[in-house]
Amino acid sequence: MTEVSSPHMSRPRILVLGVQPGTPPFRIVEIDGQVVGQATTITDVLEVAAAYGIPVHDLDDPDVVRWVGGDKFTWVPR
Repeated sequence: MTEVSSPHMSRPRILVLGVQPGTPPFRIVEIDGQVVGQATTITDVLEVAAAYGIPVHDLDDPDVVRWVGGDKFTWVPR
């Protein structure tokens, strides 16, 4: 039996965009569709989430955090 998945993807509260060139390189962080800052490490993402009252137990859960242009280990431009 084949599972039918919804064509609609849920939008996580936290969106971490692709790496931007800079010294150091950074990623823009959005919460609930609003740009709230930038991150240079995973720790920065967790700190921003905590500041907005969002508990993150699993950075790999796409219902919580969506990584665009790389995963949680991508912190340099490609």
